[in-house]
Amino acid sequence: MLEELRIRNFAIIDNLELEFATGLNVITGETGAGKSIIVDAVELLLGGKADNSMVRSGQEKAIIEGVFRFNKITTSLIIPILEREELLTSDDDKQFVTLSREIRANGRSSARINGVTVKQDIMKEVGDLLVDIHGQSEHLSLFNPPHHIDLLDRYADLMEIREALRTVTHNLQGVRREIRELMQDKAALQRRAEALKHTVEEIDSANLKAGEDEDLKAERNRLANSEQLAKLVTEATMLLNGADTADDQSPAVDMLMRVATIMSKLATIDPDLGDAAELAETVSTQAQELALELAGYGDEVEYDPVRLNEIEERLEVINALKRRYGMTIELVLETGEKAREELDGIENSEERLEELRAKETEMLKQIGDLAANISKVRKSIGEQLSKRVVQELKDLRMERTRFAVALEHTEDPEGCFVNGKRYKFDYTGIDHVEFMMSANPGEPLRPLAKVASGGEAARIMLALKRVLTQADQTPTLIFDEVDQGIGGRVGTVVGEKLWELAGTHQVLVVTHLPQLAGYADKHYRVKKSIRNNHTQTIVSALNDDERVEELSDMLGATGEGSKQSALEILQEARGKKQNITQ
Repeated sequence: MLEELRIRNFAIIDNLELEFATGLNVITGETGAGKSIIVDAVELLLGGKADNSMVRSGQEKAIIEGVFRFNKITTSLIIPILEREELLTSDDDKQFVTLSREIRANGRSSARINGVTVKQDIMKEVGDLLVDIHGQSEHLSLFNPPHHIDLLDRYADLMEIREALRTVTHNLQGVRREIRELMQDKAALQRRAEALKHTVEEIDSANLKAGEDEDLKAERNRLANSEQLAKLVTEATMLLNGADTADDQSPAVDMLMRVATIMSKLATIDPDLGDAAELAETVSTQAQELALELAGYGDEVEYDPVRLNEIEERLEVINALKRRYGMTIELVLETGEKAREELDGIENSEERLEELRAKETEMLKQIGDLAANISKVRKSIGEQLSKRVVQELKDLRMERTRFAVALEHTEDPEGCFVNGKRYKFDYTGIDHVEFMMSANPGEPLRPLAKVASGGEAARIMLALKRVLTQADQTPTLIFDEVDQGIGGRVGTVVGEKLWELAGTHQVLVVTHLPQLAGYADKHYRVKKSIRNNHTQTIVSALNDDERVEELSDMLGATGEGSKQSALEILQEARGKKQNITQ
């Protein structure tokens, strides 16, 4: 529900802050005082089109802000949108949402949700779930035919079976998508298959092994440098073990063994040299092990030009595959596996296509059965709905108005199967649902949006809202001009019906009828005043005495008689409200 509304520098409103109540909120005042401007401001919060002419004369910008409290229904519908757009910043955001619009005199405007700038379509998506405005405004969800089917289905309690239909329809889309992919140009598929086959054969014939290229590079490096390796190994071995040389230099191993012997003797004399003696022994032993390892390595080093050539050829094969299919052998092998899987799919496409077509037919029959059952219920409940709306319209002085729920089907050669025929369908079924009416005798039923005038629209909306209360999930309803063309007696009926509607919705009404205003749970008076040669709108919440005064003024009379009539209106409204609640 709309809890707070703040308006600054908008049209003739200077600075206005309003707190609305649950139940029925009524706004009254003289013509031109600015009642409808408040409704216009709310419409902007819901994503309406901004115009710089709305900015108060002499000001740089107009600001409108509304704070809405969630109920159980709006929480389930709006929180997913706020989460999707990353507009939740705290737990408080799951109880309230703040919408704001800023309109600048230079023509620019901005929209914000919870302080975050958003696109206008996001603002409208959220706003549509919070408020319905009926009357002069274009924000009429019940005049939008795509909404009619949802309203009828919620009223008919069809949402659960519709969810089952949605699931099958969604699965069918996947099947049809795969069929389209398999039905691509045959020549293109053949060319693709040939390319995949070449890829698989080329990679398979290479018989690659992970890490093979690195091992080959290391072996190639040894073979290419075999002569230098042999020379260096021989030199090191000579230094360690000794050999026939021109000088009398002793082998390193022998000298280290002699050092170890001397250190052992020293440690015997001076135990403090024990660690040094152990170190000398270790070094001597490691030198002997090194000499043996070098000797073995030297035996293996040989120049093998045949093997070197084999390695070069193998590495060229590997590198060519890596250039085509991936930077590593692992990626090349992965590419080959994917190509094999795709090739298998193409080679088995005809068999798969037959399976998918059979599955498609089965799903189209299942969709047809569900859609036919849904359509049958819609027809029956639509007739009940029409009768109830017509009865409500009679109470609202539209006795000659006819109302009907039209269901239309369109045949489609690709559609679902129903009684031997094929019909166009979507996740809601095969029906196109639209509310129709005729305002005058002799006139045919026509779409609701093309028939109703402003005042009729508001009353039709009231009748529909009354009937569809349980199905309608919009928490706040605003009626402007709901009293157009009706008198005081009908105004009493309208007031009573609006108050009853306010038992399940927050209702805001702009009215000129005192009989309607008498049913208000909270009553606001709008006045114009002149300050510093500027006209401005002032809105006040009225207490009981002020309500009597306002209703008296609305009756257009003066004196005690007028006040008495105002009191009688309030007393009659209170009495009927008590009778309804008992």
